[in-house]
Amino acid sequence: MTNDMPDLTSPKPAATRRIPLAIGAVVIGVGIGFAGFYGLGALKQSSGDPACRGAVTLAQKIAPLAHGEVAALTMATSPLRLPDLAFADADGQPRKLSDWRGKTVLVNLWATWCVPCRKEMPALEQLQTKLAGANFEVVAINIDTRDPDKPRKFLQDANLTRLGYFNDPKAKAFQDLKGIGRAIGMPTSMLVDGQGCEIATIAGPAEWGSEDAVKLIKAALGPAAGGA
Repeated sequence: MTNDMPDLTSPKPAATRRIPLAIGAVVIGVGIGFAGFYGLGALKQSSGDPACRGAVTLAQKIAPLAHGEVAALTMATSPLRLPDLAFADADGQPRKLSDWRGKTVLVNLWATWCVPCRKEMPALEQLQTKLAGANFEVVAINIDTRDPDKPRKFLQDANLTRLGYFNDPKAKAFQDLKGIGRAIGMPTSMLVDGQGCEIATIAGPAEWGSEDAVKLIKAALGPAAGGA
């Protein structure tokens, strides 16, 4: 780990269960740093927002597609509206998750100190290239807390030009998702519908550019994207 790593380990209740990790995952207990690793714990259930019931129905519909490269996805089982995550864009202008209302988004939290995050970024770029448009976008939020030029340089050096650059140098987005049981380690990704409701969540990297991932997300987008 390097000094770029933020404090993502404030005290929280112990997880009540464990769910499968992708191959090569390292499970990390509460109170241990997450740099370069990712862990999974219990995803808190909630009676939830009635307006998000449609997202649960959609999650159940596309659940059979959560296999292969996206088998680690946990589909929503109760209606949950995400906090209105706040961050900044490449020009330093404030943005919020609600800016994407009406569009399905894959929210991804990443950092340069997180090795699985760095390895996952090209796959996110591929997904953005294949599906980004009026109905879908990858919103990858960097949470490096020290050097703001480091993540920009990483994207540039890796020739990741299709992903928009969003950053949250206070890592508050991580804490907000952690507070609802949806950020246990890094990277964390959430598939969110146009009302800001959870469809599915994954802790750890995935091959987002794969046929499995593209097929699942197309199904989540429906006929407008040629989905199921």
